[in-house]
Amino acid sequence: MTARTAAPRLLLMVATMTTTLAGCGGGAPPTPPPAAVTPAPPVTPIARPKEPDAGKAALPAIAYETKGRRDPFTPIFVGKDNAGLSVTAVKLTGIVGGRGGLMALVEAPDGIGYILKPGDALGDGRVTGLTPNSVTFAVAPRGSHGATSLTLRLPEQQ
Repeated sequence: MTARTAAPRLLLMVATMTTTLAGCGGGAPPTPPPAAVTPAPPVTPIARPKEPDAGKAALPAIAYETKGRRDPFTPIFVGKDNAGLSVTAVKLTGIVGGRGGLMALVEAPDGIGYILKPGDALGDGRVTGLTPNSVTFAVAPRGSHGATSLTLRLPEQQ
């Protein structure tokens, strides 16, 4: 090999080694590319509902007609309808387990059934406890009688 052919090869090897060492931390660190800043998307206003046309008639008001039935939209435990109901007159017909725990199925003398959970009020009582076989009510005081507790039990299965 002559000096003429060796010089370009030597320069090529030095350039390659310099580039390799620079990538391994031996030299000036490479400059990071500039961070790309993305602009926020433009804010679009919320569309307002259209105004009703003056030519169209408004929908009629909907009213529930009871036709002798109980209104399902009124609460049954705090109304005046069952204020005279006594928990001593109701019959425990079943206990069921739900997501929130046990619930009692009771039937009033007039045949209306109620589903009760602890804390619910029915007539003159409030449910204070439930077991798989019984429901306990705290009964409000009446006259000379003080507050009492009443436990209704399921009939024994044969």
